[in-house]
Amino acid sequence: MITHDVRAHRSKDNLKREDQLAWKIAEVAADPVAVEDDVTDMIINRIIDNASVGIASLNRASIKSARAMANAHLRDGGATLFGLPAEHRVCAEWAAWANGTAVRELDFHDTFLAAEYSHPGDNIPPILAVAQQTGCDGNALVRGIATGYEIQVDLVKSICLHEHKIDHIAHIGPSAAAGVGTLLGLDTEVIYQSVQQGLHTTVTTRQSRKGEISSWKAFAPAYAGKQAIEAVDRCMRGEGAPSPIYEGEDSVISFILNGRTARDKGDSPYEPTYHVPLPGKGEAKRGIMDTYTKEHSAEYQSQALIDLAFRMGKKIDDFDKVKSIVLHTSHHTHYVIGTGSGDPQKMDPNASRETLDHSIMYIFAVALQDGEWHHVRSYAPERAKREDTVRLWRKISTIEDPEWTRRYHSHDPNEKAFGAKVVITMEDGSEIVDELGIANAHPFGARPFGRPEYIGKFKTLTDDILDKSESDRFLDLVQRLPNLSAEEVLQLNPVAPSGYLQENLVKGIF
Repeated sequence: MITHDVRAHRSKDNLKREDQLAWKIAEVAADPVAVEDDVTDMIINRIIDNASVGIASLNRASIKSARAMANAHLRDGGATLFGLPAEHRVCAEWAAWANGTAVRELDFHDTFLAAEYSHPGDNIPPILAVAQQTGCDGNALVRGIATGYEIQVDLVKSICLHEHKIDHIAHIGPSAAAGVGTLLGLDTEVIYQSVQQGLHTTVTTRQSRKGEISSWKAFAPAYAGKQAIEAVDRCMRGEGAPSPIYEGEDSVISFILNGRTARDKGDSPYEPTYHVPLPGKGEAKRGIMDTYTKEHSAEYQSQALIDLAFRMGKKIDDFDKVKSIVLHTSHHTHYVIGTGSGDPQKMDPNASRETLDHSIMYIFAVALQDGEWHHVRSYAPERAKREDTVRLWRKISTIEDPEWTRRYHSHDPNEKAFGAKVVITMEDGSEIVDELGIANAHPFGARPFGRPEYIGKFKTLTDDILDKSESDRFLDLVQRLPNLSAEEVLQLNPVAPSGYLQENLVKGIF
């Protein structure tokens, strides 16, 4: 890997495009290096993972809306939608919109946490949709997805967005555009312009994950994927983009990220700010191997804590005898899903599913009491409003522990952790203390996910939806991914039984 120093520049510097981050990303995307076998295997796992949560979401409100919008853009020779047969085709950008929303709805697919948060599996729907519409085979699809993951992971490792209240989808625009560029074998110039447009059109605020969290949380990454496809289309037709998009005097680093902070402090905004690692020429794209998926349908920083709650709950006979529960955890966990957020909605039994998904206080209380976590039952309104749960929930708080923050940001995979130490104090003064750094399903956890676990997750989430023959067909097909023909790539979205899909019949603009 080569580390690139990236900073804001004055316009008069005339920064050469070869020295711009977007160009360097484009060079990585255009590099025809082979995809290694273990990376290909993991890509297959993540397509299975996306299908699991996408199918499980088919009749949820957000997905019905997204599918209705996509179905207003039918296209012969287009891309396919989760749940519908391959003969039913829509424009690729709208397939990415509907399928991307389905994948994100349950907050249950893969994750990568570093300087920024991310769900790199969000790159798969737009890249797959373009592959289907343009007639790409499985090998090209593998190459495109490998690039999408690589660029996403490298940006997440180095550029923090949430610090400046910018939503993490600003990393999806460039990564998905780069992935589509690799898929289609585009030259560096076209990918460079596409990456810049992909970023420029996806810089949005982080209010989507703050306060009263709405269904937009599911739509936002799909929006970024849709924008990436449209950016590539424009640039393939010869259009350009704001340049340099990262380093420009009035652009992202200078006025949205750390360059702005430097200006506010009266310092020079032109000092090196970000150090972005990217593969060198001829170096394999292995970013996906740094990522991990979820065993539980909840924000990733709660995964280890759910596992820990299962363990600690067995030691409590009467939850009403709990006096307090304190989670000693990282800065991110405390301020994003903990009491450090200052969000009263995170303690509200009437809050939306999206808000409860970002409340570690609610999640820990339910997991402690139930000894299980279910993507539907654990968020049901009647579950959230249960009086004994509300009493327990409001006894839970978080505090930042510098050691957990250090481990969260550690570059050593043996130290990196997303958990907490939990202190449960009972009314009689006794304490139950335990800690867990990584989730059981993490690659270094007690029960790491491999192909059998991905298939098990798929079956758990879809067996009561898909016919067994359709489930078997999809699993057989996807595990032959690099050898699939273009026609077989069209079959990669599982099909629900006739009559299963519920549709949003409310009239919109389209």
